[in-house]
Amino acid sequence: MNDQPDVLVLGAGPAGIGAALAATELGLRTAILDRAPDGGGQVYRSSLTLPQPGYKSAEKGIRLRQALAASSAKVFFDCRVWSVRRDFRVDGIDPEGKKTWKPKSIIAAIGTTERVIPFSGWTTPGVYGHAATTILLKSQSILPGNNSVVAGSGPLLAAVAYGIIAGGGNVAAIIDIAGRGEWLASIPALLSRSEDLRRGLKWIREIRRAKIPILYRHSVLAVNPREDGLEVIAQPVDSNGQCIVSGQTQTITADSLSIGNGLTPSTELTRLLGAEHVFVAEAGGWIPSLDSRQRTTISGLYAAGDGAGITGADAALTEGKIAGYTVALDMNRIDASEHERLISPLIARLMKVSRAGRRMAQMMAPRPGQISDIKPETVVCRCEDITRQEIDAAIDNGASDINQLKSWTRCGMGPCQGRTCGDVVASIVAARCGGREKVGCWSPRIPLTALSMDELTGDFDYDDIPIPRAAPL
Repeated sequence: MNDQPDVLVLGAGPAGIGAALAATELGLRTAILDRAPDGGGQVYRSSLTLPQPGYKSAEKGIRLRQALAASSAKVFFDCRVWSVRRDFRVDGIDPEGKKTWKPKSIIAAIGTTERVIPFSGWTTPGVYGHAATTILLKSQSILPGNNSVVAGSGPLLAAVAYGIIAGGGNVAAIIDIAGRGEWLASIPALLSRSEDLRRGLKWIREIRRAKIPILYRHSVLAVNPREDGLEVIAQPVDSNGQCIVSGQTQTITADSLSIGNGLTPSTELTRLLGAEHVFVAEAGGWIPSLDSRQRTTISGLYAAGDGAGITGADAALTEGKIAGYTVALDMNRIDASEHERLISPLIARLMKVSRAGRRMAQMMAPRPGQISDIKPETVVCRCEDITRQEIDAAIDNGASDINQLKSWTRCGMGPCQGRTCGDVVASIVAARCGGREKVGCWSPRIPLTALSMDELTGDFDYDDIPIPRAAPL
């Protein structure tokens, strides 16, 4: 643990890179970690192969990676952080082996987890989350299938459909839970990010040129496997996401389904360190309580980016810079007047660019009908194969918060540690037990990521094990 950093940035997406650049600019010894092989996060993910047409790494992502490489920050990619203690000891593993840091400050820029609201057949092979699909397209230049259905909510519908088209694939249909009116009502907010609006309009033009049918106000009722692929059944829904019983379903044949119902902030680390959190549905769920300078309620702990509330990549970069400058202020590297000079334009920019991100987060938030429509036999926790019926039975028997339900059912105890199912499970419990604030969220645990015992212990012989002296008789 020699040569420890002043600040350790966890996550190398836009927020993390912004934080590292600001901190190093002011002379702070900075280290940045990410489990990905390169910086940029999901939005600016770099290609590991030849770039796919239409999904080339954005110039902004390239510039961010170049700026990070040119900075004095020490970078650790392919690094998995598995333990963070309240004394700020951080343990991780990278290709070179075990690593330990003991920074003076931590900036959490962890990002988000994708939400998929369960339906019959959602665990069928050939069904992907939008995040997995974009990784295939951006990083590997691989199509999810030759004939895909894209479903869910939010701007990723158009982004994924466009990526599949640009890669030479076919999109059989887009199933959008939102209505046309909701998208039209979003235009004023999207005007605050004209570049993103132009890109979105380009996606829509290509989708229309390809004559892809768009089923507005529909959701996926079920997916059934067939010998030649998948049978995707779409159902009409109302504005609350509730199935319209009298509505006519549509069956679409495809070989893959890409689906996503928004994002939830990844707060495992800030919760593990004891920071206060609040539930804000329009920000994605539980988020750390922050002041206007990205400080959490724990001294020396800061948070930025979508892991602190979903507002989009531009806002994440800006928040990261604010956090980096605030660390320098709190460590007496700059005075209050210099800090104000540096962050004033960033605060103004953040107010502008976050408007569109908040609107998109609202559109991606789960609708009550989506939760109530989950069938009793549908698996909700896919790691432990826990169904909706088992969750309801536990509530019937007295489970009134999410951790009590976890103890009774093992829901959330699998390899993903509840990241995949946690938001949906909490919504099911909250619908019957008094709201999300009352039912809470999973208690944080280490390891923060799944590791094998071999990775933790390393190579050793029996003779290397210290044997204590026998106690005197």
